[in-house]
Amino acid sequence: MQTDKNTNLEKLKEILKNFRDKRDWKQFHNPKDLAEAITIEAGELQELFLWKDKNEIIEQIKNDKNFKEKVGKELADVIIFCLNFANSTDLDVSRIILNKIKESNKKYPIRKAKGVATKYNKF
Repeated sequence: MQTDKNTNLEKLKEILKNFRDKRDWKQFHNPKDLAEAITIEAGELQELFLWKDKNEIIEQIKNDKNFKEKVGKELADVIIFCLNFANSTDLDVSRIILNKIKESNKKYPIRKAKGVATKYNKF
């Protein structure tokens, strides 16, 4: 069984390309439509948390297997569309994430950002 420990991003992106290509869906996988799909799927994930407080959600994810499965399926949809977007735009996910973390390290130095949720331009 493939897990985070034994599957890399390149492999996941390749699995998604094969899935797409076998169905002749590349024609639908353009940046505009995929960006919209990411937003729509993120909204469906968010809908699961509507009208619940954070402690209730934490408990429900921990104790309700059905709810946790629903959350997982919606998260999978978001990630799948993100990886499809990366495929359609030829973006290297690892590279862009590591570059973003490098930028964020400069914007949010530990001495200023530790334990606070203040935006970098408000320090």
